[in-house]
Amino acid sequence: MIKTFLREIRIEHTLFALPFAYVGALLAAQGLPSARATIWITLAVIGARTAAMAANRYLDRGIDARNPRTARRAVASGRLSAGTMLWAIVAGLALLVLSAAMLNPLCVKLLPIAALGVLAYPLCKRFTWLTHFALGVVDAFAPLGAYVAIAGTVRLDALLLFVAVTLWVAGFDVIYALMDLGVDRAQGLRSLPARFGEGPGRALAIALHALTAVALAAVGYTAGAPLLYYAGVAAAVALLAYEGRALRRSENAFVLNERVFGVNMVFSVLFFVTTLGAAVLAVKR
Repeated sequence: MIKTFLREIRIEHTLFALPFAYVGALLAAQGLPSARATIWITLAVIGARTAAMAANRYLDRGIDARNPRTARRAVASGRLSAGTMLWAIVAGLALLVLSAAMLNPLCVKLLPIAALGVLAYPLCKRFTWLTHFALGVVDAFAPLGAYVAIAGTVRLDALLLFVAVTLWVAGFDVIYALMDLGVDRAQGLRSLPARFGEGPGRALAIALHALTAVALAAVGYTAGAPLLYYAGVAAAVALLAYEGRALRRSENAFVLNERVFGVNMVFSVLFFVTTLGAAVLAVKR
C-alpha cells in the first residue's frame, strides 16, 4: 500500500520543487545556508508537495476516472480510498506547519497563503484556462519560502526567482495539458490548449520558457551572482532549444511530454548545482 501511495502522489516529482527551493536558500544566504535550515526546508517542501498531490488526487478523482489516461490511478480506480488522500493532506500540511515554525516567524505568517494555494489549485481547471499559472505559483512558493526562511525578508532577487519558477512550471504544464486536450474539451475543463488549440499551446510553452531564462538571468544580475551561476542560465537556454526542436518534431503529445519531463528534471538539478557552485565560490572569497 505504501508503494502504491508513493506512486500515486508521484513522489519523484519532488525533484522539480526541491532544487529550486535550495536555490532560493542559497541566494538568501549569499553563500551556504546552515544544515539545520536546509533540513527543515527539505521537510517543508516534502510536506507541501505531499499535501498538494494528495489534494489533486482527492479533488480530481471523478475527473480522473473519466479520462482514459488517468483512469488507472489508484484513487480513481478504487485501489486506494479517497480517505487515504485526506489523511495525506492533513499529514503534509502538519509537516509544513511544523517546518515553517522551526524556520522563521515570517514563514509562519505567510503559511496560510501557501496552504490555500496548495489546496485550491486543483480546482482551477474547472473555471479558468490560467490553471497552468496557478500551478506555477504554487510550485514557486518553494523557492520563495526557502528564501524567506533564510533571509527573514523578501528582496528583489527572491521575487524574480518566484516569477521564473512560475513561468517555468506553467510552460511544461501547458505541454502536459496537450495529452488531455480532447478529454478536457469533452469534460468542459479549462486549459490553454483546450481554449486556444494545440498549435498556440506549443508556441506559448516555448515563450514561457524563454521568459524563464530571462528571469533567471535577472535573478543573477540582481543578486550579484558570480559567473558560474550563468552556466545554469545557459542550461535554461539549452532546454529552450531542445524543447523547440521536440515541439516541432513530436506530433504525439504523449511522446513529447515524456521527453520534456525528463529534460526539465535534469535542468532543475543542473541549475541547483551551478548555483551551489557559485555559492561555494562566494564563501571562499
